[in-house]
Amino acid sequence: MFEKILISNRGEIAIRIIRTCRRLNIKTVAVFSDIDARSLHVREADEAVYIGPSPSPSSYLAYDKIIEAAAARGCQAIHPGYGFLSENSKFAAAVVRAGLTFIGPSSEVIAALGDKISAKKIAMKAGVPVVLGHNLPIVDIEEIRALAAEIGYPVLLKPAAGGGGRGMRMVATPDELESALQSAQDETRKAFGDDRIFLERFIGNPRHIEIQIIADRHGKVVSLGERECSIQRRYQKVIEEAPSLAVDAELRSRMGEMACALARAAGYSNAGTVEFIMDSHRNFFFMEMNTRLQVEHPVTEMVTSLDLVELQLRVAAGEPLPIPQEDVSIKGWSIEARICAEDSARNFLPSTGLITRYSNLRGRNIRLDSGVEAGSFVSVYYDSLLSKVISWGETREEARTTLINALNRYHVEGVTTNLNFANSILNHPAFIKGDLSTGFIDEHYENGEAKIDPPIEQLEAMVIATTVVYHNRMNLVRESLKPMAAKVGLSHMPARQHRYVVKGNENIFEVGLQGQLSSRHWSVTINGKEHAVIAPVFEFYRRRMKLSIDGVNQYFRLQYRQNFIWTAYCGISRIFEIYTPTEWGLAQYMPKEIKGANENVLLSPLPGMVVSILVKKGDRVYRGQDLVIIESMKMECGVSSPCDGVVDNVTATIGKAVETDEVLITFTT
Repeated sequence: MFEKILISNRGEIAIRIIRTCRRLNIKTVAVFSDIDARSLHVREADEAVYIGPSPSPSSYLAYDKIIEAAAARGCQAIHPGYGFLSENSKFAAAVVRAGLTFIGPSSEVIAALGDKISAKKIAMKAGVPVVLGHNLPIVDIEEIRALAAEIGYPVLLKPAAGGGGRGMRMVATPDELESALQSAQDETRKAFGDDRIFLERFIGNPRHIEIQIIADRHGKVVSLGERECSIQRRYQKVIEEAPSLAVDAELRSRMGEMACALARAAGYSNAGTVEFIMDSHRNFFFMEMNTRLQVEHPVTEMVTSLDLVELQLRVAAGEPLPIPQEDVSIKGWSIEARICAEDSARNFLPSTGLITRYSNLRGRNIRLDSGVEAGSFVSVYYDSLLSKVISWGETREEARTTLINALNRYHVEGVTTNLNFANSILNHPAFIKGDLSTGFIDEHYENGEAKIDPPIEQLEAMVIATTVVYHNRMNLVRESLKPMAAKVGLSHMPARQHRYVVKGNENIFEVGLQGQLSSRHWSVTINGKEHAVIAPVFEFYRRRMKLSIDGVNQYFRLQYRQNFIWTAYCGISRIFEIYTPTEWGLAQYMPKEIKGANENVLLSPLPGMVVSILVKKGDRVYRGQDLVIIESMKMECGVSSPCDGVVDNVTATIGKAVETDEVLITFTT
């Protein structure tokens, strides 16, 4: 076994690898850029090496610096994690040339399977079913028109290099073909330095099922079961689970055999994932093979009780696999939610900034893989993944409710995250039923919000938490102002019922509250329905709260803004307004807020780098037309016109960094 390894990655995956190495008494060396100098993974490692400026091409992608650092610190191997250089065959070859071990497959295998066209050929040779398509790079637009007409619309444009959904475009009609091809080539060229595109028949609303395999250098390949990864947005996974409701024991065995056959045909070693799409008839087709550890690997670990990083290390050190196929068993269910710095209400635009408040999760059957803490800075230079919250249960429903409760009490402030969005998916009736497909989010969500109204029971629970917090905070303030008060908040006057009107969006609730600060027990009536509530004593200034409502523990996240309280619970977030009956009666006489937006200015909706300006002064533009392209967190975002008008002035400059709400273009109308 290795004595010391270098981890050529950052964030939560670097910390996750360090955790296993520490258990195996393997020393670790971290690498970091300028902006990561104080990052958590730097402190967690035994040693750390500075490798360059913040942009990844000058640091985490500069593999000469990484290899030099590994050699200088006496490392025997390099673990690439995922992303960055993990599927770069040139990096893997350079590591071996330097006399080090690459913890992954050989450079030749990475090159063969990383190229989607080559991988598809290997799959066909191994007898793995593939999607109908054209298995050669497309040369020009006329060729693709002819091929698409032959295959039949809709078609899918896929990059020959790379993965993660970058460069993929679904084309529904011939009219969309040329622009889709251009944007696909532009994106894959920037992401992978390779603009080759090939063509496949698009399978509508499939499930995305992947098989985890591990292979040693002695010819042994073992399948570790499947993961359901159908909940995706822009081909990026949001929720993953293991096993899949769509896969029974017979199908699991067949898909596992196919995945192992593909790995053997490629001469594969180490951990890898064979990804399939499955149609409504449970026919499955090879999509690609990821030659690295996957982001969602924890759900496999939770149901198999195996440490995939440990297996990677042992295989890379030349040891035979310690487990035969017949000893692999799936126990229980595991679900993972990816927590990313992005704003679901603004088309999932990346969010950057300083994390000002952060709470680590603890609890039975809960795992948190996190790369951040209070004080961490989320920048534009790297992807938006902050952490992963993973649950386990004897059943899928137990795993689901365990994860919901964990997300209810997981607290991140300072940057906007998709935490509530992920929790909303777990609470959606279609997810509960297991009615999943890659079109789940498009079908059930719009502008980051579920298309169905939240259950009234969940809204009532939020109103209970909100009203109890408001009432007790106000009473604590009053008690503290009483002169010579012996015990603030512990008045033993007989409890009386207090009445409030609570408004959240269009919902209005009449609330009756009875109890005392000196007691944990409260009676809360909402629209005539009574609830028994047990609340903490003197904990009404915390951002997280645990309440027992009718005998069931519930968790809430809150922010107090006088008689406005923001509350999050089960994926729902609301700002509640709290009034006494007298205040509510007078509220109708208050002047209404006049909302007006300056539509003659285009503002940047996110921080990032301007990579393209699509108009010039004097051009006529139309509402919704993309005018500027901004790159942030490895993603390009089009910024569209807020109005119909004529461009008056372009203040944006290609290559210039911009901040949120910075003026890009002004108009005359």
